[in-house]
Amino acid sequence: MELCVTDLNPAPPGAIVSVIRTKDNVGLRVARWRCGEACAGTVAIFPGRAEFIEKYFEVAAELRERSFDVVILDWRGQGGSDRLAAHPGKGHVGHFSAYQRDLDALRREILEPFCRPPFFALGHSMAGAILLDQARAGRSAFERIVLTAPMIDLYRLRLARIAHGLAPVLAALGFGRVFAPGYGGATPYVTRPFQGNVLTSDPQRYARAASVAAAAPELAIGGPTIGWANAAFSQMRRLSHAEYPRRILTPVLMLAAGIDRVVDTAAAEAFASRFKVGRCITLGLARHEILIERDIVREQFWAAFDAFIPGSLAGTDPFAAGLASAAARPEPS
Repeated sequence: MELCVTDLNPAPPGAIVSVIRTKDNVGLRVARWRCGEACAGTVAIFPGRAEFIEKYFEVAAELRERSFDVVILDWRGQGGSDRLAAHPGKGHVGHFSAYQRDLDALRREILEPFCRPPFFALGHSMAGAILLDQARAGRSAFERIVLTAPMIDLYRLRLARIAHGLAPVLAALGFGRVFAPGYGGATPYVTRPFQGNVLTSDPQRYARAASVAAAAPELAIGGPTIGWANAAFSQMRRLSHAEYPRRILTPVLMLAAGIDRVVDTAAAEAFASRFKVGRCITLGLARHEILIERDIVREQFWAAFDAFIPGSLAGTDPFAAGLASAAARPEPS
């Protein structure tokens, strides 16, 4: 499947789009870009739940400006990758270990044969839980990992104890592919009005993602299934163990959002406090999707990224500069 390009969301030039196969025969859409002859390595971008490659065009341009090759993966069950439920709007998995097969396929089919080392990871939200699990197992392909708003726990989940107890029962009874109640069903979040959204305070960047969902609705998915929720609860319980972060030896930088209403910022901060080789920086003005936030937030992100990732020296890229100027910086509220 090709990339969806809109007037609001142009793609960086030179994209190579392919479909790779996991060992359990799931097709995954991958896009990659080369930055030129001078290369500081490859940054692999891993979106959050319900996202798609196109949301990261601006980030891809900014990474190329920093002399990195870029790879972006659509996880199984979302974007342009295969679905695991009959309803295309359901981003379903039965266990988070399935995502590890996606990481394995990306390493085997894309990173090792086509990309220039060293390899670095940039993951958002759900991707944080997946990448941390791989690093804890000592299987990470990445020399350093940067996570935005990682999904260590959810923000003020209503009736959390009941939800955690009921999800495995309903999944075992055969309701795993049913939409989890209270999350909007089949309606993709990005198609809702900007006003009142919990993802970003930047209307222009929110509109970019919405333009993609309008032009290619097959890329967007709705709320999680009960099976996905049960798998996520199980993964977050693993992350809650005190020894978990101490066994992660890959250097990790977490960027948490100070105004996050999707995942629990305090949980991320507590998790990172037990790292042997990592830390957490909380960006006070940020909502959940730090990389599609206002310029004042994104500048803080890039300052932290550039300080953490070896070889990240920003240059001048007209494409990235054009995207930045298209998103006028609102005053901090």
